[in-house]
Amino acid sequence: MQRLILVLFLILSLNSFAQFPGMPAQGKASVDSIQSEILGVSRHYSVYLPKSYTTDTDKKYPVLYLLHGVFDNNNGWIQRGHLQDVANKLIDSGEAVEMVIIVPDAGREWNGYFDMDGWSYETFFFTEFMPFIESKYRIIGDKKHRAVAGLSMGGGGTTVYAQKHPELFASAYAISALMGLEEGGGLSPQDPKFAQLNKTVIENHCVNFVENADEATKEKLKSVNWFVDCGDDDFLFDVNIAFCQAMRKAQIPYQLRVRDGGHDWEYWHSALYTALPFVSRTFR
Repeated sequence: MQRLILVLFLILSLNSFAQFPGMPAQGKASVDSIQSEILGVSRHYSVYLPKSYTTDTDKKYPVLYLLHGVFDNNNGWIQRGHLQDVANKLIDSGEAVEMVIIVPDAGREWNGYFDMDGWSYETFFFTEFMPFIESKYRIIGDKKHRAVAGLSMGGGGTTVYAQKHPELFASAYAISALMGLEEGGGLSPQDPKFAQLNKTVIENHCVNFVENADEATKEKLKSVNWFVDCGDDDFLFDVNIAFCQAMRKAQIPYQLRVRDGGHDWEYWHSALYTALPFVSRTFR
């Protein structure tokens, strides 16, 4: 009797699949790599491709460069931020548009998105990585359809990249961002690589950039849609608020969200539910 019931169940299941062939297509995240001549190493990156990417082969997509934090790599946003699930949910609901999302790797043996002795990552990103990505994948490749976002160290990288290259990005979404350091602050300088990272963060201080910007630079910054998202218990809260105050004084429009939370993945994961719709509005 049990065997008969099992056979009947299998028959019914097969009939069901025949009526509804295949599950709905979903976007997927995977890992690939680029051999960098500038860095002299192979660098991994994660890429999320939306559900229509493999079926609509003539379609081109906007792109979001999503930057990770210190002590992390390209896997963080995928594994701990659940990027694939969030993107699929928001795209299916219509809250976000289909987009290619790229998570580069600026961690592992080094940490940092800026140029430093032995680690010319900023040069790599703009002269090697971005052109490689936008030729390998079907990306529209103009300012209106390109955004940058990131958390912590990557939030600082997000802000600096958009400050230095406002002609490239429609929007910048900075989460718990390392906007700058005071002299003597940051990671332990006992490690020479950490000392280099601290030095470049100080040199690329986001608040100072705005405060020292001339009128022509301010006008260029106004072409970027800025969003600052920082928890009220985050140790970087003060420098994020200082950045917003500088932007306000310079009359550069921005959005600010202060939510309950600290410097952790619970906060960063939840930020995606605001970040992806925000960049989608600029893409539209």
